[in-house]
Amino acid sequence: MQNILAVSGIKKLAGQTLWYGLPGVTSRFLGYLMNLSLPLIFKEPAITADLTLVYATVAFLNIIYTYGLETAYFRFSTTEDRDRLYNTLSVALLFSSLLFSAILWSMQDQLATWGRLDNHTEYIRWMIGILGLDALSTLAFAKLRQEDRPRRYALAKMASVFVNIVVVIVFIGIIPRYLQAHPQSPLGALYPSHESGIVWFLIGNFFGSLFSLLLLGKEWLSVRFYFDGALFKKVMRYAWPLVLVGMGGIANDMLSRLLYQFVVDLPVEEAKHQLGVFGNIVRLSIVITIAIQAFRMAAEPFFFNRSQAADAPQTYARIMNYFVIVCCLLFLGLSLYLDLVKWFFEAIDRTRWTEGLDVVPLIAMANIFLGIYYNLSIWYKLTNNNFIGALITIGGTVITVILTTSLIPALGYLGAALASFCCYFFMMTSSYMIGQKHYPVPYPVKKISFYLALAAGLYIFHRWVINSLENPVLNMGLATALLAVFLYTVQRKEQFNWARAKRA
Repeated sequence: MQNILAVSGIKKLAGQTLWYGLPGVTSRFLGYLMNLSLPLIFKEPAITADLTLVYATVAFLNIIYTYGLETAYFRFSTTEDRDRLYNTLSVALLFSSLLFSAILWSMQDQLATWGRLDNHTEYIRWMIGILGLDALSTLAFAKLRQEDRPRRYALAKMASVFVNIVVVIVFIGIIPRYLQAHPQSPLGALYPSHESGIVWFLIGNFFGSLFSLLLLGKEWLSVRFYFDGALFKKVMRYAWPLVLVGMGGIANDMLSRLLYQFVVDLPVEEAKHQLGVFGNIVRLSIVITIAIQAFRMAAEPFFFNRSQAADAPQTYARIMNYFVIVCCLLFLGLSLYLDLVKWFFEAIDRTRWTEGLDVVPLIAMANIFLGIYYNLSIWYKLTNNNFIGALITIGGTVITVILTTSLIPALGYLGAALASFCCYFFMMTSSYMIGQKHYPVPYPVKKISFYLALAAGLYIFHRWVINSLENPVLNMGLATALLAVFLYTVQRKEQFNWARAKRA
């Protein structure tokens, strides 16, 4: 009976992952298509370097703006009065967002100088707006997830994406072309000209975030300006280590992009060129990042709600197994067919954008390790050992800093990829070993390790054959055959579990 309930719970999680992941998948996919269009618009990757830097900064500052309140809301909504909790945290988030935005606004010229954005201080202003709006939406989205309302969550997220895309298409694609054909149009006096056009990506993001917040008006209108100081202190004792976890996690993810142009011993323009290329390399692994994001959106409230069940550890173990299978499939789908991207760039005479594509699989595997770590992290969240989680993340950050600053100058893109790989491998293994002492979960380690090794081995075999015999037909044919081998192997090893799932 417990097995049937566990399988039923996994089915529910899978369904919610699709709903929570749909807007994330769509937004990331459409965003990737926009980024993929950058070579069509800009021949030189250096032009996009500033955008890469700004979004890396946004990821860092977003942790400060939300300071662990999202996870804390999930944690305490099972033990505290939800209305009182939601009101208290929403009021705190509102005032802190205004404070942080005011501080950044007063420092915008200095921030532009630090980031080599002196000619584009408007990037900083739009960045501050995006941060503030996204922070104000955080608890409203968390409330929807906690209350199992994935459709409304998806609607608000998708609307934001739609507005973002429309702004970018209209102001980068449609209006400039119209003005070229009609230079005397009165629209020319109203259209704000920007030297590179990159800023419209930020402007589109801003208005998308604003529209999303407006759609969440019902959640914000339900807030009563009531603040329970004692409850907030209790929440913050739980949440503050999560800030360290979040900052360390983002540092491990974004630090290479933040530091890249500052640690390479190259002229500024060449450094920006490499940063632009590296940003594109990271985006190519977006499919695995999307899967991790979608899973986290659904899994975090699911794990907390399921934590009191007798079979919770067994359920977590099964989820981990399926998660790794999906990630390995995505890894192979990306890595085995990577030459399609290379051929596309070469076909449009953008060969400089193909630099460093060989490190994409290494970054993709590193992201799988990160996803496994997120899965494992439930142990310290359930046992109130967030500080240990923070120490693990800080350890990963130390590894990232040391390897980023030492390997990037010598190895370039490969050095940045190796830094991420080593960092996430450390976080994954250390979290597993420590977690088994505090909250034992019977993860199928041998099976998971086999799937990871098989996926990596199939990719290496593919590259070995293709490097020896350069033939496009053989390339794609072998890629498809190796993907089929992985699917067949999974089907053979999992057929018993899948048969049980169908009966549940």
